[in-house]
Amino acid sequence: MTVIDPDAQAAWAPGAERSADRDGYPNYAEYAEYADDDYADDADDEMPLSTRLSIADTLTLGNATCGFMAVYFTTTGVLIPHLTGSEDGGMARHSAATAVVLMLMAAVFDLFDGLVARKLRSSAMGAELDNLSDLISFGLAPAYFVAVWGMVADDAHQRISMVAAIVVLLAVVLRLARFSCVPMRNGMFQGMPGPFGALTVVSVVLLELPFVPTALGILGVAWLMVSRVEYPKPRGRLAVAMLCWIVLSMGLLASWAFDAPGGELLLQTGCALQVVLGAVIPLFATARRVNAFRDNRREARAAAQG
Repeated sequence: MTVIDPDAQAAWAPGAERSADRDGYPNYAEYAEYADDDYADDADDEMPLSTRLSIADTLTLGNATCGFMAVYFTTTGVLIPHLTGSEDGGMARHSAATAVVLMLMAAVFDLFDGLVARKLRSSAMGAELDNLSDLISFGLAPAYFVAVWGMVADDAHQRISMVAAIVVLLAVVLRLARFSCVPMRNGMFQGMPGPFGALTVVSVVLLELPFVPTALGILGVAWLMVSRVEYPKPRGRLAVAMLCWIVLSMGLLASWAFDAPGGELLLQTGCALQVVLGAVIPLFATARRVNAFRDNRREARAAAQG
């Protein structure tokens, strides 16, 4: 028979020293109560601030849904007909346009979920939901679009296109990770924003340039997304201008999809403007920063002389 020393047992029983019976044995009923209280306190400490979805989180989930549906339409309307030999030019055009429109809708959801979160509130998991949704809509969807383009285009090289698609995906992953860890200057993004980068990548593909310029353009956009080039955040008038530009782009895509007169020319014009904006916007931001730096130096010199 095993004999247990009461003093030794009291020593190794956690919390047993809090209370003991008159005989010197630990009061295990009271210890169980203390243990339950400690566990409850630990559980309360580990509970998230909020697990309820806010309005902003619902918009973020709409962003993710649009990204997934863009992949779906690219697969069913472009890739599968090409692989099965049943491709129809009009159907492929409609599906490609639908996929791009869904990416544009994801950008609208991404624009409004930030505005709503600032005006109302966001749950504790809002930032994580936003990153995951952006990865689907502005990382996976455009990268998949590039990969499928490399498979269906006449002059494309599939392996090089796949490398370009992977580079786009990894650029978005790295950009989102950096955005979560590195503090940014107020009112500015470091690197091309994900939605803008995704739409620029798709615009480069829809321009239907020769393979080499298209691949170089895609890689250039991926570099801009992970670069330290600053882009202004879409707030105020800039947010309104961006929303108008998205609506106009949807109209251009619709005219192209339904083969309207001049629709293809309008689409290529819009795509060219998107690419130009991607290159010009950081130049304006850099010029403003240089002018602000010069003004500060002038003020410092004036203060020193005075």
